[in-house]
Amino acid sequence: MADLFSDHLKKQAPLADRMRPADFSEFLGQDEIIGPESPLRRAVETEHLESLIFWGPPGSGKTTLAYLIARAIDAHFDEFSAVATGVKEVRQAIERAADRLKFENKKTIVFIDEIHRFNKAQQDILLPHVERGTITLIGATTENPSFEVIAPLLSRSTVYILKPLNEETLKKIIIRALEDSDRGLGQLNLKIDPKAVEYLVSYADGDARAALNGLEFAALYLKSIGHQEINEKEIKEALKQRALRYDKKGEEHYNLISAFIKCMRASDVDAALYWLARMIESGEDPKFIARRMIIFASEDVGLADPEAVQVAAAVVQAVDFVGLPEAQISLAHGTVYLAKAPKNRTAYNALMKAKDDARRGSFGVPMHLRNPVTNLMKEAGYGAPAKEGETNFPQEIGSAKYYDG
Repeated sequence: MADLFSDHLKKQAPLADRMRPADFSEFLGQDEIIGPESPLRRAVETEHLESLIFWGPPGSGKTTLAYLIARAIDAHFDEFSAVATGVKEVRQAIERAADRLKFENKKTIVFIDEIHRFNKAQQDILLPHVERGTITLIGATTENPSFEVIAPLLSRSTVYILKPLNEETLKKIIIRALEDSDRGLGQLNLKIDPKAVEYLVSYADGDARAALNGLEFAALYLKSIGHQEINEKEIKEALKQRALRYDKKGEEHYNLISAFIKCMRASDVDAALYWLARMIESGEDPKFIARRMIIFASEDVGLADPEAVQVAAAVVQAVDFVGLPEAQISLAHGTVYLAKAPKNRTAYNALMKAKDDARRGSFGVPMHLRNPVTNLMKEAGYGAPAKEGETNFPQEIGSAKYYDG
């Protein structure tokens, strides 16, 4: 572990790496998970550690926490990124871990960042070695492990949910990095205005790495032009724009669109506009938002206002023809119209009931509903008048009532 941490302490490394905590006393935030009296902290101190899954947003401390745990129990630490690692590398690490345990009586922690990127087969490889205790697995993910980690591996691990760091924690991290002369920016002798700190905290949006990277960029930029104090105006100019925490392919992507849809469904115009603004500011594809508005118009507004689909379709056309930023006005118009529109899901609910019956089997179409294209088909009974008591449903269904309107 000493070599690992010394790499992070090299002066040429980014500030976020240089300021990585060396022990639990330096680790800020996530007290519920790793505080002195927490179950995980006691498990680490007694070395009764099972495999772990850390689920949380970027910059919340997942990788750092894995480092600290390995260091605390004096375990060998093998780090992999699921994006760049294949089965061969993992197998080799497990083989070395088995030898290490057998000949040196030394435990191995295998840390896999972005473990949700491993497919089922790759995750299956880990399972027997976790069960036998050859390795202690620590997986880190920004995605919900319930959907991304296979059930057998999940059942043999404890999942800890890390939260975005709060404002107070981020302020402490920023000030510590600015004052630390050994690992931080202390040798630059810079001062920072409280409003600049607040802006940097807002810019980071709960992400310690983003806060430190932003601080380093701004500090070096301002130092290069001879400024010794970082104020709000200068840090805005240095950072250019606020970066929201948002992953277009991750869970937050679906959380935002879900909030948008549910607020329109509840006819809460203002809340729907807020979530629309969040998606626009976060860089969401406006075509995705517009497509979901068409679905909403059909599914939720439905027959209560048949023109809602036409409005949503017009928004799609405007987005495609005009593009951003002007198309955001059309998105807002559509959002207000759909949120205020009356709602009627009877057609949608009727379809869902019909689909339940459709899944019962591929029952034949009644003869009187078939088109007798040829004489042979006509002779076979295609298009013949319905028999007494015969319905327009397959015989196995009989009759059904789906639409209640």
